[in-house]
Amino acid sequence: MPADERFAVRRDRARASVPCPLAAAPAPSGVPLPDGLALRGRLATGARRPETPRGSGRGGPGSRTPRTGRGGGPRRAYERARRAWDRPLTAYYVILGSSLLITVLGLVMVYSASMIKALDISKPSTYFFGKQFLAAVIGGALMLLAARMPVKLHRALAYPILMVTVFLMVLVQVPGIGMSVNGNQNWLYLGGPFQLQPSEFGKLALILWGADLLARKQDKRLLTQWKHMLVPLVPVAFMLLGLIMLGGDMGTAIILTAILFGLLWLAGAPTRLFAGVLGAAAAIAFLLIRTSPNRMSRLACMGVSEPDPEGGCWQAAHGIYALASGGWFGSGLGASVEKWGQLPEPHTDFIFAITGEELGLAGTLSVLALFAALGYAGIRVAGRTEDPFVRFAAGGVTTWITAQAVINIGAVLGLLPIAGVPLPLFSYGGSALLPTMFAVGLMIAFAREDPAAKAALAMRKPGVRWKTMRRRVKKRPSGER
Repeated sequence: MPADERFAVRRDRARASVPCPLAAAPAPSGVPLPDGLALRGRLATGARRPETPRGSGRGGPGSRTPRTGRGGGPRRAYERARRAWDRPLTAYYVILGSSLLITVLGLVMVYSASMIKALDISKPSTYFFGKQFLAAVIGGALMLLAARMPVKLHRALAYPILMVTVFLMVLVQVPGIGMSVNGNQNWLYLGGPFQLQPSEFGKLALILWGADLLARKQDKRLLTQWKHMLVPLVPVAFMLLGLIMLGGDMGTAIILTAILFGLLWLAGAPTRLFAGVLGAAAAIAFLLIRTSPNRMSRLACMGVSEPDPEGGCWQAAHGIYALASGGWFGSGLGASVEKWGQLPEPHTDFIFAITGEELGLAGTLSVLALFAALGYAGIRVAGRTEDPFVRFAAGGVTTWITAQAVINIGAVLGLLPIAGVPLPLFSYGGSALLPTMFAVGLMIAFAREDPAAKAALAMRKPGVRWKTMRRRVKKRPSGER
């Protein structure tokens, strides 16, 4: 007999000699068997479990959500991004994150662009960076203070800030007190290496005062009359413009005019009225530019690709050279060539050109994306609020930062005349950085005042989370839980 057949016979005999398990025997009437014995009995008697249809069990293919096709992935990603963007705290985080990233990147570029300039004037290489870092620390404290202040306190500070700013701007024109920098009589000497430009605070003062004025008139339903819409907003704005133009600062005057137009547009100024104010401002600007050879030369430098033989348009041409030599990813941080005396003001008005040379197209597009995100978040705050003061103030701050960024970058690219305005939060200058960071804190406070954002922030507080998530267990008489 073959070995396989002998093994089969032995196996059958062994199975026949095994006694029947207890579960196989019939249970006495009325006495149920334990679950474990019943289960073993069914397995011993050869009973099989009913087969589950394929795909209908837990975790099987039948329980999965039907796919929507190849386009489901991008569509789901788009829906998730849209839902994330519509969350109550999105504007709050975008304003905070983009402004901090612009400020930090600006500090890095100020150090890189100004080290040669500092050594040229016999100062340490960190001279300008140290001053900018100190201004950023003070500006951060002001931003935190503005973000924590209630809206009522911001409205209460509107008139004091305006009066102090006007007083300082008048003080600048007093001989012996005000000082001139680069031909502009717009500075106050504070002692040591520190100076103050009051006209930069005039932007913030006009926004707060104008927003409070327009909000009170809207509450009384007076903005339907053109007299109440223009007076006293336009005369006070023209007074600030006159004080600025006495010092010769055309760039700051352009930004202040843009803020005025932004407030009028948010207030619902009719087209004829808006066009009239715009036409008057354009006529005044044309007269001021026509009567100044310096401003005419700046206007003539738009779109140039090389300087004149006599040295004209030197700054505009070398700004284009810096951007062109950067390529896709730049020559490397600190490796700029134009900052070695070729490009005037590399750390102030033309810091965007040094950024393009050292960080390339990727760096400049990153800066543009951060400013675009900041501007869009500001528009969202202004569009979703029911408070007229918040709408006017948020719209004014957004107009200020966006218009100044467009004018600065447009001048570096050769698309606009060189106006001499810094890039907000990015260029060197403490007088420009302090009011801008306070204005960013203002928008953060407005984003926090939204009712949905308030509820979301309240739920994220540690005390509230602990109270809502902990289990409530009754105490025993002995005090144990």
